[in-house]
Amino acid sequence: MKPSVLVAISVTILAWASAFIVIRYAGASFEGGSLAPARLAVGALLLGVVVLVGRKWVRPNRTEWLLITGFGVLWFGAYNVALNTAEQSLDAGTTAMIVNIGPILIALGAGLFLREGIPKWLAIGAGVAFLGVVLIGLGTGASDLGDGTGVALALVAAVTYAAGVLLQKPALKRLPNAQVTWLGCAIGLVACLPFTGDLLRDLADAPPQGILGMLYLGAIPTALAFSTWAYALSRMPAGQLGVSTYIVPPLAVIMGVLVFQEVPAVLAVVGGVVCLVGVALSRRRSRIPEPAEIMAE
Repeated sequence: MKPSVLVAISVTILAWASAFIVIRYAGASFEGGSLAPARLAVGALLLGVVVLVGRKWVRPNRTEWLLITGFGVLWFGAYNVALNTAEQSLDAGTTAMIVNIGPILIALGAGLFLREGIPKWLAIGAGVAFLGVVLIGLGTGASDLGDGTGVALALVAAVTYAAGVLLQKPALKRLPNAQVTWLGCAIGLVACLPFTGDLLRDLADAPPQGILGMLYLGAIPTALAFSTWAYALSRMPAGQLGVSTYIVPPLAVIMGVLVFQEVPAVLAVVGGVVCLVGVALSRRRSRIPEPAEIMAE
């Protein structure tokens, strides 16, 4: 794997782990619905600048427009609303644990629909890493799940995240990464426009710290991390890349300790180690068929 891809994966993971913490922090000033269009507006603005100064625009065909629209509505739109609202009642570590069911759905979906196959070590690594995520959830108080609404919304976030990746991957085959990411973000913003009234009300009452949190979410986990994710996704199988995000929950737990002074239980620490072992196993050299070989079969 090229160093540039490893750097892109690392930036994505760190930024997305921080998002769980900042969403919880900004949630004191913004409702789940209003935070989504605010974050996406900032992201779309920054990504638009990248597209303007980048390479020449490539006109999407009808199929690509359908893929990008689905990707934008599901991952940028529905995912953000569901995730923001879930963290109104769930802690960051528990939410990260539930959302990270997504990589298993990505690995299975990529094997079935994108014809990437499911290599042995990818399947083993996914299973081990998922066990680690479950341990983290148990160790960080996942037994305190309230009335179940937050859990249901976190599951919605996991499904829309996985579906968004599976739609994004084929769109990146011909179109530039920055263009696909910006279009998806802009479409997600349009999908979240019904929350504009709530956003204006929350902005009027939000303290400077809450607004800074919103700006951070738009600039780093959205504009930067989705760009580095698209770069990596265009250069490696979706299933294998998805498993890498199992590192997000243990990082979210560590950040929770630093920011909110939430000390994880021993079980959560064990879960974090298991996650890392799972990711390492998924990187073992089990041969992944090349697209040309698959088409020839």
